[in-house]
Amino acid sequence: MGRYTGWARINGESKVAPFVVLLLAVTVLASACNLLLPAGSMFYVSTYTITLLGKYLCYAMLALAVDVIWGYCGILSLGHGAFFALGGYAMGMYLMRQIGDRGVYGNPELPDFMVFLNWNELPWFWQGMDQFWLAMLMVLLVPGVLAFVFGWLAFRSRVTGVYLSIMTQALTYALLLAFFRNEMGFGGNNGLTDFKDILGFDLQADSTRVSLFIITALLLCGLLILSKKIMQTRFGKVIVAVRDGESRARFIGYRTEHYKVWLFVYSAMIAGIAGALYVPQVGIINPGEFSPVNSIEIVIWVAVGGRGTLIGAIIGAILVNYAKTKFTAIMPDGWLFALGAMFVLVTLYLPKGLMGLLSQLQGDKQPTAPVDTPLANDNREQKSEGQA
Repeated sequence: MGRYTGWARINGESKVAPFVVLLLAVTVLASACNLLLPAGSMFYVSTYTITLLGKYLCYAMLALAVDVIWGYCGILSLGHGAFFALGGYAMGMYLMRQIGDRGVYGNPELPDFMVFLNWNELPWFWQGMDQFWLAMLMVLLVPGVLAFVFGWLAFRSRVTGVYLSIMTQALTYALLLAFFRNEMGFGGNNGLTDFKDILGFDLQADSTRVSLFIITALLLCGLLILSKKIMQTRFGKVIVAVRDGESRARFIGYRTEHYKVWLFVYSAMIAGIAGALYVPQVGIINPGEFSPVNSIEIVIWVAVGGRGTLIGAIIGAILVNYAKTKFTAIMPDGWLFALGAMFVLVTLYLPKGLMGLLSQLQGDKQPTAPVDTPLANDNREQKSEGQA
């Protein structure tokens, strides 16, 4: 167990508590500087900055979702942008229903785009979406059910590697094409926008923006701690064993497809929550969020930070998106090339990401594979029996 503790420390999991404290401290400080200080103060944090930080934290939550499934189970998903977008659309539908007769056309029931398209009544899947609890249920249920169906079919058929990655990318591209269609009832190319309030609070108010930022930080910390705890349980150890040798895990009696399906569902739900928090802060959700390029970018965030570290995925998402914000203003046409170059350099020279570099600077020596997994325990028992 001591060796496993050392491996966990190298991978950054023991640093979760200090990281959570630091993240919450920065959140409280930034919020206080926005609400309590005058705009002319040198320490004042603008509402635009608060919104930008909230968006970064949503991306960090999305990166955490990918790291859970890729870093610990070895499943490279190129379709998590779809789960993110579905959670965002569920929240967007609720926000659209809250507009009521304040829309351009003044229809108390139908959103503006439906009036423009000459729709006479709400589609059945819009019914009840004016209730916050139902919308939040859909944020979890829709990505979760899709992930369960897709994962059950794929993992039961033992689709792995690059073939699974292509299938996940095909899934998100198919949803992209579907949501672009006006007859789908989700706003077509323009998507959902012009939100007014959430739970009766004005979305343009500074206090609402700060509240959303704080809620995002709290949920990110909670999901980080929960993910850490899951990976420390027997379930998590089996997941790592599946990553390192699925055929061996299957041979000794584990139904590996069950473990993979449920972890995939958990990861998709995290992505859905990230999308739901993203929409009220950014103010729009459209089919562009389904773009396969977005899902590829998520993988880059995780790789830069260090996959299989949880914290590294969060740091990578924040740093890369901060760089994107800065460099798109400087070289808008060259940012994608810079992003690609970053991914290549990290792959060649920092295969374990920034967290791996931090471990090297601290003088840690990481073993080639984690120990104290169920497979390792079984192997030790077999060796002991053989020696006896």
